Amino acid sequence: MQKEFLKFKNSTVFEGMTSIRAIIAGIDQGTNNRRIEKIYFDGEKFKKISKEVGYLRAVAEKYGYDLIRTDAAFLDEITLGNTHGGIVAEASERDFPALVKDAILPSGFYAMIQGIEDPYNFGYSLRSLFACGCDGIILDGRNWMSAAGVVCRSSAGASERFSIYNATDVEACELFASLGYKIVCAHEDTDNLLGEVELSGPVLLIVGGEKRGISKAVIERADTLVKIPYAREFRASLSAASATTMFAYEIMRQRRGKR
Repeated sequence: MQKEFLKFKNSTVFEGMTSIRAIIAGIDQGTNNRRIEKIYFDGEKFKKISKEVGYLRAVAEKYGYDLIRTDAAFLDEITLGNTHGGIVAEASERDFPALVKDAILPSGFYAMIQGIEDPYNFGYSLRSLFACGCDGIILDGRNWMSAAGVVCRSSAGASERFSIYNATDVEACELFASLGYKIVCAHEDTDNLLGEVELSGPVLLIVGGEKRGISKAVIERADTLVKIPYAREFRASLSAASATTMFAYEIMRQRRGKR
């Protein structure tokens, strides 16, 4: 129960090579100013992870971290999961700059997710958005980037490779609208169906969590509300992560070949 509770607290412990490589990729791309401070590896698994440890040793000076041999008991103590594969990093906090006009691509695809109650679902949403070509994420109020290690693992590293900015929901809508973006909200109270709405141009996608949804201020500023059509009567909502995946894929499908 203690580890389950800790997933909701601040965490800059990153588990496994996928997460560590994502931090390095973000640093190299200039989208992430997080610093890796220490990387631990399980000495008892060295034969199995020797290739990864060799790589981490080779680039340790470049990225400025200490590479430390330890054991499974120590790694289990500092991690939340059991999928680290014997390699774990401790890193610094990351800065998220304020959203400004110059940071926004002229014809991009950006997303803001409101009201998700769990860091894993937040990470799953970022994974889908990254895979479908989203150019950046807007953080508004409560989000799960403080639980960075959990979000990184559940997003398969996407959270560390994304360009991520801070803005209130109203500020973001007004700024993107001023640049000619369509503000699109996933919402059930509409006749507009996903797959029938034009989404090939510059888009700011806003998806709400299952409980709190999208704020009224954002709904009032949306250009379009769009809902996901179902094949049968189904009164429940999809999870925010599932809805995000469907919207992200449709936006990718329409934008393919038009950028």
